[in-house]
Amino acid sequence: MVFSSILQACVLLGGASSAMGQGFDHSLYTSSPPVYPSPNTTGAGGWQNALSRANAFVSQLTLEEKASMVTGTTGPCVGNIAPIPRVGFNGLCLHDGPLAIREAVYASVFPAGVTTAASWDRGLMHQRGIYMGEEFRGKGAHVALGPVAGPLGRSPYGGRNWEGFSPDPYLTGVAMEETITGMQSTGIQACAKHYIGNEQETQRNPSTTTFGTSTSQNGPVIEAVSANIDDRTMHELYLWPFANAVRAGSAAVMCSYNRINGSYGCENSKALNGLLKDELGFQGYVMSDWLGTHSGVSAVEAGLDMNMPGGINFLSPTPSYWGENITIAVNNGSLAESRIDDMIRRIMTPYFYLGQDQGFPTVDPSGVPLNFFPPSTWVAEFDLNGTSNRDVRANHAGLIRELGAAGTVLLKNVNNALPLRTPKNIAVFGNDAGDLTRGLYLLNLFAGVDSGNEEFGTLPVGGGSGTGRFSYVVPPLEAIKAREGRNGALVQYSIAPSPPDVCLVFLKTWASEGSDRTHLEADWNSTAVVNTVTATCNNTVVITHSGGVNNLPFASNPNVTAILAAHYPGQETGNSIVDVLYGDVNPSGHLPYTIARSAADYNVPITNSSALLNITDPNAWQSDFTERLLIDYRHFDATNASILYEFGFGLSYTTFGLSGLGISNVCGGANGSIPRTPPPGSVLPGGNQVLWDVLYRVTATVQNTGSVAGAAVPQLYLSMPAEAGEGTPVRVLRGFAKVSVQPGQSVQVGFDLMRRDVSYWDARRQEWVIPNSEIGVSVGFSSRDLRLNGGLRA
Repeated sequence: MVFSSILQACVLLGGASSAMGQGFDHSLYTSSPPVYPSPNTTGAGGWQNALSRANAFVSQLTLEEKASMVTGTTGPCVGNIAPIPRVGFNGLCLHDGPLAIREAVYASVFPAGVTTAASWDRGLMHQRGIYMGEEFRGKGAHVALGPVAGPLGRSPYGGRNWEGFSPDPYLTGVAMEETITGMQSTGIQACAKHYIGNEQETQRNPSTTTFGTSTSQNGPVIEAVSANIDDRTMHELYLWPFANAVRAGSAAVMCSYNRINGSYGCENSKALNGLLKDELGFQGYVMSDWLGTHSGVSAVEAGLDMNMPGGINFLSPTPSYWGENITIAVNNGSLAESRIDDMIRRIMTPYFYLGQDQGFPTVDPSGVPLNFFPPSTWVAEFDLNGTSNRDVRANHAGLIRELGAAGTVLLKNVNNALPLRTPKNIAVFGNDAGDLTRGLYLLNLFAGVDSGNEEFGTLPVGGGSGTGRFSYVVPPLEAIKAREGRNGALVQYSIAPSPPDVCLVFLKTWASEGSDRTHLEADWNSTAVVNTVTATCNNTVVITHSGGVNNLPFASNPNVTAILAAHYPGQETGNSIVDVLYGDVNPSGHLPYTIARSAADYNVPITNSSALLNITDPNAWQSDFTERLLIDYRHFDATNASILYEFGFGLSYTTFGLSGLGISNVCGGANGSIPRTPPPGSVLPGGNQVLWDVLYRVTATVQNTGSVAGAAVPQLYLSMPAEAGEGTPVRVLRGFAKVSVQPGQSVQVGFDLMRRDVSYWDARRQEWVIPNSEIGVSVGFSSRDLRLNGGLRA
């Protein structure tokens, strides 16, 4: 590859300055270094045989056919690559999204990413991926547009945080890897998104006057927000979970709308060619987010392999930058045909590797009327002769119910208010308790809390392209009534005629693609609702359905005896919460983020200044990631701030103890014999494979010290010494396990630490470095409940 030495020096200087704790110099991040050419795929990671087949496929294509292979077209799916019948290729069907096959009926709606992360359960993460993959395949979709590691969750106000997993890169990385391996085990291609720095919805695209145009009224185009990120932060935070995704063999990566250090994500050669394809050894293809392509040859050479949605349609009324422009560029010598060949190899290699050329289901015709593009707009013929209205849900409701409960976090439980035992009189309040009132589809991409569309009815998932189309929803009220129908209790909706044994208040928070949150409290006057109920009910249990962080101003109210953060649990939402409320499931969820005492305590707002509303500077929208590594719990630990509920926190109906910390070197060398920098190794998917070598193993013993069975989540945190540089987090998550333990039982758990886990990124060396000094090791049940402490030294 070829680097610009001047620009790279600027980037490296920026990274070095962050390590030394100097101030954030915006001028260092106004441009991104060019990295060319785009690396060719080698089939590394076990894809060599599939690559050979892809080579043979490419050799049969005309130049015009090659152009169609990399440019989307209208068709039966959210994204489509046209068939080429001459060579036996039936085309590609791409569908949203990260928790359901959105454009489908008779399909399941699974718990959201944030719920999945809150379970801290690798097995459930993996099984969710398998079941989603089965449903996508059953409907004839080759590519599932998910899972999500961007947004990571830099700001708690991010409108799409719930689609992803956690602002912690380690937890998100595990969830990405488990989800992708699960999905692709079914023969479906996963597409990790949105790469990278996609941390807000506000100004994610250039300013427009009407949907689908590229000019502003009476003024210039105002470019999308630029996420300005230093090198160390990029590696240790935002790139980290994508490395897991690449290591898991993700077939595709979707580049993001925003700019990265001044250059659009889908034509940023440093991000695509340099970091993703070279450093991480990504062998699959990069597709654009929908309408995220802003150039032709420039984007191709920068590493973009597939342009979506492609041709002319109502979303994009102007001709594509690609399509026939690809053939023109090749014919006039401005673009090498060999680059197009590599793009198609990258697209077809996972296709052959996953066996999608052999007996793959055709697209379910029932999804066509649900799509943006009616058949009258199609310019290619797709095979729609398969069975319509296929029911692909199978027995997946059981997993959805289980994961919804596992991702529910018990935050407060005074005097064992929960589980409910034999209440005779239950009062249910809140606009989240009842059935949906506006249909079973929460797309509402341009709606929000002010539209009124989501005010009444339970909220199982958020909105936008990451939502799902429900076949049914079990609302909490109906699940409670069904449960109490067996017990004979009175379920009422007011305090009268007699004081209830318990009052259940269901609150919700709307979050969606297209807009960021404007506050962190639950929506629709939630605090007033709680205060009204607690004024006359001294045993009030509050349940929140939310896409992430909620401030809880009523947490200290003595009449609020219990609080449950139930997140977005999917279609079985009512059954999941009833299982926890009544103790059929002992809560084991833990927070995948931090809940502060006040919204003002968070350090990363959305970049959204009123001063930017009437601007004429095209580059005015700049989001400097000045906090660097210090987001979420890392920020609160760095400032030693008092918080309400810390990252990793979660109560149970039993209690647990920890003992017997053990730390062992498993690589065969004594202290001091492990090289501080990784020796040269082969670059396979995920990067230098030496980074994934296990160097240490930490063990501890978990005891159930209570009276009922439960699942504990011991967590491992590491603390880097001062030599890692000022601005290094106080501690970072580097391991977790979920174990079921019977009363009085003890179970040993182990945490494997890989080279990457015990290293920090040195921007001057451009390498992962293990510090010379001792690394602190702590094991506990949250980021601030650390019961065992020790250290290790390389």
